[in-house]
Amino acid sequence: MSAPLWSLDATVLTEGIRRGVYTAEEVVAAAIERVWARNDELNAVVHDCGDEAIEVARAADRVPLAERRGELFGVPVTVKVNIDVEGQATTNGLAALAGNVAPGDSAVTANLRRAGAIIIRRTNTPELSMRMTTWNPLHGLTRNPWHPDASCGGSSGGAGAACAAGMGPIHHGNDIGGSLRFPAFCNGVATIKPTQGRVPSFSPTSTAERGVLSQLMSSQGVICRSVADVRLGTRAISAIDPRDPWQYPVPWGGEPLPGPITVAVTRNSHGFAMHPAIAALIDRAAATLDDAGYRVVEVEPPPVTEAYRGWWSTGLTELELTLDATVRKHGSAELQQVFDDYYAMGELLDLAGYRAGFSDRTRMVREWVLFLEEHPLVLTPFLLGPTFAWNVDAGGRQAVADAFRSSMYSCSMNFLGLPAGVVPVGLVEALPAGVQLVGRRFREDVVLDAMQAIEDRVGRLSPPEPRRAHRAGP
Repeated sequence: MSAPLWSLDATVLTEGIRRGVYTAEEVVAAAIERVWARNDELNAVVHDCGDEAIEVARAADRVPLAERRGELFGVPVTVKVNIDVEGQATTNGLAALAGNVAPGDSAVTANLRRAGAIIIRRTNTPELSMRMTTWNPLHGLTRNPWHPDASCGGSSGGAGAACAAGMGPIHHGNDIGGSLRFPAFCNGVATIKPTQGRVPSFSPTSTAERGVLSQLMSSQGVICRSVADVRLGTRAISAIDPRDPWQYPVPWGGEPLPGPITVAVTRNSHGFAMHPAIAALIDRAAATLDDAGYRVVEVEPPPVTEAYRGWWSTGLTELELTLDATVRKHGSAELQQVFDDYYAMGELLDLAGYRAGFSDRTRMVREWVLFLEEHPLVLTPFLLGPTFAWNVDAGGRQAVADAFRSSMYSCSMNFLGLPAGVVPVGLVEALPAGVQLVGRRFREDVVLDAMQAIEDRVGRLSPPEPRRAHRAGP
């Protein structure tokens, strides 16, 4: 029996549509039908673009086969509700922004359309996209398809849950502290946080520019079931958009690295208890890379603790200056408490402290860049423990501190601006878990090659299908 269309990779779908094996309409319709079947249960997607998507697909089918261009021609995609899609509200999870209708497309949205992708839905995010789980008073709670009490991650949790449940092959997200990689880990799917400056970032509804450190730490990306689709989607959204003056016109890929490529492996939990099953996943991933021909060595990279503290001091100070007024005016009581917990676990700096922290970031980045010259890849944990409960960051200050210390390998990579991918490797306490691979700046291709080697050898993870699918459609 052939696989259903909703389960096929974007690499397969777009090639089939270009050759006339599938029509764009039937591919898009299959993804929409999957949304109707699963979204009542999960609440992963929150805005229906289905009618418009079908019309766009029909228009794509009228294009002669020889003229079908674009890396994602006819592929159904979702876009997170914190970037602009023309004519739709960019809510960022806030009720106060329910009427914030975008006058034009964001840079990523424009690149998706330019590549031929078809937007079928918008995905959920927590308020202001600043939590490690996905709930907000406007759109509600997004659940993990593996277990209703497990977190789907944040802040791109809607994208992660939609991806794992098969609501299309490519799902946009973004990442300032782990917001692509948390959902990938928690839902058993793949992603890469690109180098800052690889993918353009701009939305017409933005009323002010982000802080300079936020610009350096944040990246746009995609979450997919397969590493090949992560590569395809990341390349597509990386097209140059002049509205982002800090996007670098660096070609995808680069000169082949002399082999065997060295992978440094770290299991250092820096004083925080690591679950033994997570350590076992590191061992398994290292063994697969060794089998794939990589030179795997036990070498400790520069400590992530400095970059972790930099995020929770210099970065937190900037976020307090730029976001706190909105949190107090428009955020729920829960979000306000979460931010208070952030401030309590981190360190808010004065101007001199902020300047010193920002300056010291250069030293940290230099140390990592030099290390990566000798070891082009670093295999690390992502979370030091299993996927957490959906309300973990509303459990008080100690719970927040423990959750973020467990993810020290996440926000540290944002502070350093390095590309970092998460690929699933197995189950820990019956929930998906994966590992992280860090690479040289603008060598996402090298990171993805290693992720592909792991996927090829351990396979993919798929959540169990519900006994009876829910249908909310007509």
